[in-house]
Amino acid sequence: MVTLADVARHAGVSASTVSYVLSGKRSISAPTRERIQHSIDALGYRPHAGARALASSRTDILALMMPLRTGLYMPVMMEIAMAVTTAARSHGYDVLLLTGEEGPEAVRRVEGSAIADGMIVMDVELDDPRLPCLREAERPAVLIGLPAETVGSSETADAAGEAGEAELTDMADPDGLDCVDLDFEAAGARCVEHLAGLGHTGIAVIGEPPAVYERGTGFAARTLTGLRAAADAHGVGLLHRPVDGTYAAVAAAVTRVFEERPGTTALVVQNEAAVEPLLALLRHQGRAVPEDVSVVAICPDQVAVHASVPLTAVSVPAQEMGRLAVERLVARLGGEAARGTELIAPRLTERASTGPAASTRPAAGAGPAAGAQLVAAGTTAPSRSAALDPSASPAAQPTPTDSTGPTDSTDPADSIEGRRGHGGR
Repeated sequence: MVTLADVARHAGVSASTVSYVLSGKRSISAPTRERIQHSIDALGYRPHAGARALASSRTDILALMMPLRTGLYMPVMMEIAMAVTTAARSHGYDVLLLTGEEGPEAVRRVEGSAIADGMIVMDVELDDPRLPCLREAERPAVLIGLPAETVGSSETADAAGEAGEAELTDMADPDGLDCVDLDFEAAGARCVEHLAGLGHTGIAVIGEPPAVYERGTGFAARTLTGLRAAADAHGVGLLHRPVDGTYAAVAAAVTRVFEERPGTTALVVQNEAAVEPLLALLRHQGRAVPEDVSVVAICPDQVAVHASVPLTAVSVPAQEMGRLAVERLVARLGGEAARGTELIAPRLTERASTGPAASTRPAAGAGPAAGAQLVAAGTTAPSRSAALDPSASPAAQPTPTDSTGPTDSTDPADSIEGRRGHGGR
């Protein structure tokens, strides 16, 4: 193994001079630095990480806290982790992955043992118990997600999301937290706006598993806030159902939706594991997508593109989120102050899963009413006629189960979200 002394002999300098070049603690002339670097390259020398850390108080390691919790869709989490790792290497850092549900103890361990120069924190809850320790830590941290206390007024432009521009919204945080994330509130609103523009007045949300809402995971709560606000603004009836990603769970939830809200003509899915069970169920029930039911998802592009029906979707930009987090943390390690919250504008891509609401789609050569009658006559789903009956729409029947407002008092997630308020990923 090549040692520092070998490099010194090869370059014709003292070992201390090589050490100063490596640590940057003293100014060394350019010709001497170049000669030492040539010797390092020629001999294949690699500084000892432990010795370098002792000498410089730097480890060149970033800690990534990614607790493996119930209800999370692991492919997305791993895509973010891979993006963090790739971006970190481009800046000369390695990544230490911490997957335990240790909460504040993990932060104390990283801070107390100095095993990493900084921390990137995932799966952020609204009232995240790690925050006090992160604020007190000497080592900087960046959150991929927003706790409740950082959420402010997002000014992300809808036009930027429609155009697919990588527009970012910065919101200052007085307490010095650095956060990056997709603007999930705007993403939820964008889904409703798209469907309302197609004439849908009854929308159901197939949400994350119940455990995600119960522990106050920020991105899910923020999406629900955006969905409800847009539904209010457009006079659209909205029903939310947390769902585990199994076929049985999806079937039970969707069957209940069409029983309670027969006028439902569109579904918003924020649960990647539920996508294929949902599409299979709709086929089994004889509901064509998008002719009978439109489906919009909030998911990574690969999930939307490779679904059995290519999905209109707001993309979850996992690669960009991981890269931005690393860039923020590297900047902090370089001496920059915290910049607050940075949100990525949502981008909705239209594919094959959305179309005009069935009750407003005219048949060829006929008016809207005739078109609705024709579609109703050819359906096989038991609740289809009710869904196409204008008198069954939320606007025509303002009953508790057909309310045009976004609140569903039977939804267990409502009380959770209302209790915790707005929050982040």
